[in-house]
Amino acid sequence: MHNTCADKVPNNGFPGFDALINGKHFDAIQIRAGMLWEIKTDNFDTYSRALRDIVLGKQVPELRRERELARACGFNFRVGVRSAAHMAALEELEPTLDVVVMDWC
Repeated sequence: MHNTCADKVPNNGFPGFDALINGKHFDAIQIRAGMLWEIKTDNFDTYSRALRDIVLGKQVPELRRERELARACGFNFRVGVRSAAHMAALEELEPTLDVVVMDWC
């Protein structure tokens, strides 16, 4: 599912492949928009509160690091998730993240 969702990012420049930028394999790249993507396909809505906390505790620092790698190379950075709950939880912990619900996934 993860790769399918990444491949369907609108205007993905390399469907079927990751984009290796600054030593990191990003899930998708929109070349004209200058946007690198990280895709999260967690079934977040089904997780217990404890599991949500664990997942978010790992994802938020990782996403911050990936955003900085993208920015260092002149790219913007966006995170695609499968649910509004996952988006809201990420934005609550890191309001500066650009997070969208993937309606194509």
